[in-house]
Amino acid sequence: MSVVKRIAKIIGIALLALVLVAGGYVAYLQGTYYRIADHEKLSITNDQAPTMRVGKEYIATTYNIGFGAYTPDYTFFMDAGVMKDGTPTQGSHGIAVSRESVEDCTSGAIAVITGIAPDFALFQEVDTDSTRSYQVNQEARIESAFPSHGRVFASNFHSSFLAYPWPEMHGTVNSGLLTLSSVHVESSERRSYPVDDSFITKFFDLDRCFSVERIPVENGKELVLMNSHMSAYDEGGLICAQQLEMLQGVLSEEYAKGNYVVIGGDWNHALCDSQALYPSQQPVPDWVSTIGPDDLPDGFRVVRADNLSSVATCRGADMPYEPGVTYVTTIDGFIVSDNVAAHAQNIDTGYANSDHNPVKLTFSLKALA
Repeated sequence: MSVVKRIAKIIGIALLALVLVAGGYVAYLQGTYYRIADHEKLSITNDQAPTMRVGKEYIATTYNIGFGAYTPDYTFFMDAGVMKDGTPTQGSHGIAVSRESVEDCTSGAIAVITGIAPDFALFQEVDTDSTRSYQVNQEARIESAFPSHGRVFASNFHSSFLAYPWPEMHGTVNSGLLTLSSVHVESSERRSYPVDDSFITKFFDLDRCFSVERIPVENGKELVLMNSHMSAYDEGGLICAQQLEMLQGVLSEEYAKGNYVVIGGDWNHALCDSQALYPSQQPVPDWVSTIGPDDLPDGFRVVRADNLSSVATCRGADMPYEPGVTYVTTIDGFIVSDNVAAHAQNIDTGYANSDHNPVKLTFSLKALA
């Protein structure tokens, strides 16, 4: 056999092996992929006894803790952007830089929220056992910091091993939404948002959802408290539009019952016309859509933070954070029904523990006529 034929044979065998490995991996992903069914009943642990009172002031917070990875200089491989002079920017990391970093960021995020002492605390991107966060159980750590709160966890990311990007492979992910309550929660369920089920995207995107906690009020009505995390990386905004349509239906249904509604979370949409509100050397990214009054049913409003003009809630992760340079906007916050009196404040952490800042809502339930 000639040298050329021998080399060609070796190359052919190598290509065949590569095809078999790739095909086997795709089959593995497909075989282990599943979506959580809509209307899944969620367990309430450490449930509390007090009942919601009309007219009493309560505090709620929402905080996307970014699985404990996002120190101010951390960038994420799925985030890409551009400077105003045309220079492209691209995130690089697929996992946190170290276990110590995850522990520090998780502890820092907990310290911020315990310092606020909320009656209700909503968290997103809380990992329980994930490669990307070095198996740090953030759910357990948060819960131990709030021993006097009931707890509900809703899974929204449950992937098999994601062998991408190289060499910082995202790995296996188990993550979700954690809701804490200092008052009695009668029931909780997980509602499944529409998601992009295309062949590749479904393996890398979250199983998007929102949780619905039903909390009895002394006047016989319910506070319907929701914790939401809508889609990002939605080119064209088709999936987000479907998610908004679904949410509009749920909000309208609860409002028609005369219930009180408070929904917080990471909307992945600019709120209160904040898409170009803050100084930056980057243009408004293509991914930025907005939620405005026309996107909500009658009787609902986004609670505009009192300090919205000076404090944003989310930074771009396509470059290290630099004030006045990195693009920032407000995509975290609360929507309430008009039978809820509320005002909000964006909490400036300097993005020390996450690529998000938390939001504090102070609210009370109005007496019904």
